[in-house]
Amino acid sequence: MRFPVSTLLAGLLLSACALAQASDWKDSAAVGKLFKKAGVSGTFVLHDVAADSYTVHNLARAKTRYAPASTFKLANTLIGLTVGAVADVDAALPYGGKPLARKEWEHDMSLRQAMPVSNLRIYQELARRIGAERMRTQLATLNYGNMQTGKAIDSFWLEGPLQISALEQTGFVERLAQDRLPFPREAMAQTRAIAELERTAAYTLYGKTGWSSPADGKDLGWWVGWLQQDGRLYSFALNLDIRRERDAGQRVPLGRASLKALGLL
Repeated sequence: MRFPVSTLLAGLLLSACALAQASDWKDSAAVGKLFKKAGVSGTFVLHDVAADSYTVHNLARAKTRYAPASTFKLANTLIGLTVGAVADVDAALPYGGKPLARKEWEHDMSLRQAMPVSNLRIYQELARRIGAERMRTQLATLNYGNMQTGKAIDSFWLEGPLQISALEQTGFVERLAQDRLPFPREAMAQTRAIAELERTAAYTLYGKTGWSSPADGKDLGWWVGWLQQDGRLYSFALNLDIRRERDAGQRVPLGRASLKALGLL
């Protein structure tokens, strides 16, 4: 899939500063209690898009940037489709033929197959096909975090230099949900399709987890996404420190519990 430059440059993004100046901020004691009960340090941000109201646990941390880890698969998919690095989300990419950390990764996969199992090798291949110059250009177009790719095209989102805040994550995913990114609508639609986690009569939930393991040992977990419920759109982002392996397993359950504590799901 390849699109003209004029299409890619259409539209404007809200900056992180504009998001930070939202008209209504509310600290959630209920969500804070959930984090305390789970025994983890982190942040949770929920944006009610229609009301432009934010509910947050740990605002200072919500504005702090970290490596996006596998949550970058959303942006990587969108960019790959846009520049024609892959024809569509059902086109197979090679895994490389070598033993991998997870046995389920050891075969060629499409992006539709790779997203739910978070297949790192497939998305590294996608990033290499995009290439450094196009990746930098598209990250700038997205205004994605600090937009830094460094020298390693296939790992810059894992330990850095790319970083993004929870607040910025909510801005990115809600614009993806609304077709408000300056990218082709078909590319956004295909990205949304493979990010869908759950569809019920009451709501549809989209999201992606991430786990960053930097050299300093300060592991960090993510869960970001959006929820469509009762005709309204809510974007959310959670990150937390992973000090013990079981903390990684808290990402989605704690995120879901936070959404429920705020009257959703």
